[in-house]
Amino acid sequence: MLTEIFEQVKQASRSLPLISDGKRNEIIRAVADEALKQSAFILAENRKDLEKMGTGDPRYDRLKLTLPRLEDIASDMRNVSILPSPLGRVLKHSIRPNGMILTRVSVPFGVIGIIYEARPNVTFDVFSLCLKSGNACILKGGSDADHSNRAIIRVIHSVLERMGMDKRVVELLPSDRDATMELLGAVEYVDLLIPRGSSRLIRYVRENARVPVIETGAGICHTYFDEAGDVEKGARIIFNAKTRRVSVCNALDCVLIHERRLTDLFALCERLAECNVEIYADEQAYAALAGRYPAELLFPATEESFGTEFLSYRMAVKTVPSLEAALEHICLYGSRHSECIVTEAEDAAEMFVRQVDAACVYTNVSTAFTDGAQFGLGAEIGISTQKLHARGPMGLEELTSYKWIIKGNGQVRE
Repeated sequence: MLTEIFEQVKQASRSLPLISDGKRNEIIRAVADEALKQSAFILAENRKDLEKMGTGDPRYDRLKLTLPRLEDIASDMRNVSILPSPLGRVLKHSIRPNGMILTRVSVPFGVIGIIYEARPNVTFDVFSLCLKSGNACILKGGSDADHSNRAIIRVIHSVLERMGMDKRVVELLPSDRDATMELLGAVEYVDLLIPRGSSRLIRYVRENARVPVIETGAGICHTYFDEAGDVEKGARIIFNAKTRRVSVCNALDCVLIHERRLTDLFALCERLAECNVEIYADEQAYAALAGRYPAELLFPATEESFGTEFLSYRMAVKTVPSLEAALEHICLYGSRHSECIVTEAEDAAEMFVRQVDAACVYTNVSTAFTDGAQFGLGAEIGISTQKLHARGPMGLEELTSYKWIIKGNGQVRE
């Protein structure tokens, strides 16, 4: 039973709002520095996890840590430390006719639980964002990244103890399924759950949790090349969105192309062959690419090709007769994560932006930018695809709730 751990984290969380923002920032920067000092240890533990996972697994890239990636993680943590505090912000202020003063201010949730898979970077991201926003956190990582996560927590705890903090403000649970079930039911101790991982994991958490959940959905991302699209822009955007990092949720999964622009399809996809991207094309698109795109990388699409988050060097192509048809396809197969239109027609862009139901909607911009750091949030705790409380990349502000503070001078209600 993990009740004792839950109780300890809950108790530790009560002291966090009393710590100054300056002290929190100092701790975050110290953890960033220590992560780089202990990089050899962290990378050695990460290799133990990598050895258990085949390189062909789509999760391998997400699991893998390198020195440059640790440097980027440390940089993101330092960016979090210089952001304004999200706590104590006056969200609303009014004086009632009886003289009663009402103020609505931002406050921490308290204890946030994170359930995630092969993403050890999440351990650092969650810690920095939760500490900065005055929240304690309970982490439940997957068995695939257990060595990595435990190494990272060891580094964080060492800094917290050195700086006189209660290390229980962040705890890592065992990686087994029993721990997941206990966390899902910890209603007396955990204020909010955020799952990060596959659609299967997220669905499991949503269906079984008794604690409130913010859903961070899978990223099935489309780029629609409109009849009025610019080929040079489109080719850059498609290449970047697909190949920059294939294992992340903002990576491109499906290109939709207007049937009147099929002659430009090869130009749009030509560079993808440099990265050996496999294309699963519908009949019209296949005919447009056959004999030009490498035959060993070109396949006829099936129904399963659409609505799939590939997380690899694979991509679908669908021909549509109109913008309306593209919108219909996205409505049917999208995951409400990130969608893009490439067009020079302002009316088409406006229609796309208005009608696409997604957390992030782009015009002539790669979906690779759906990221907390890229949005100026410092880092992110997840990308919400739901509409309750938060949507899109969630940073510091999204990790706060609010409370009403009422001041008076003896008023009573008749």
